[in-house]
Amino acid sequence: MNKVFYLLMTLFLVCGTAYSATAQRVTDSSYRTVANIKSDGTIQDASYRTVGHIKSDGTIQDASYRTIGHLKSDGTVQDSSYRTVGHIKSDGTIQDSSYRTIGHVKSDGTVQDSSYKTIGHAKGIPMQWAAFYFFFSN
Repeated sequence: MNKVFYLLMTLFLVCGTAYSATAQRVTDSSYRTVANIKSDGTIQDASYRTVGHIKSDGTIQDASYRTIGHLKSDGTVQDSSYRTVGHIKSDGTIQDSSYRTIGHVKSDGTVQDSSYKTIGHAKGIPMQWAAFYFFFSN
């Protein structure tokens, strides 16, 4: 599974966002589930297989607990070597490492590419999680 699931969860812990006891869904543009995010920091794929874990210090780990990324409190997204791979702005603008806009996350959870075409939905999920999932995966 891609790194974004792990990165997506980090902001939840870093920002102290309230989270319900049930898993939250991330869906594609056709509303098909692509991820489930549990309240304990466990990230699951659409088949409920664990694909990662998030630590409260912003460290993102894969299913084997190997560190794959970091999220700084200012919205900077880093890989496992602390190289900046992107930025999440408070207004929902998503930028790559060169500060080029690559997408947007609206307050209702709609995820859009740089041309404002809807590419997914993350209703009830913090904007930062959606940004990680849709824009910082390989």
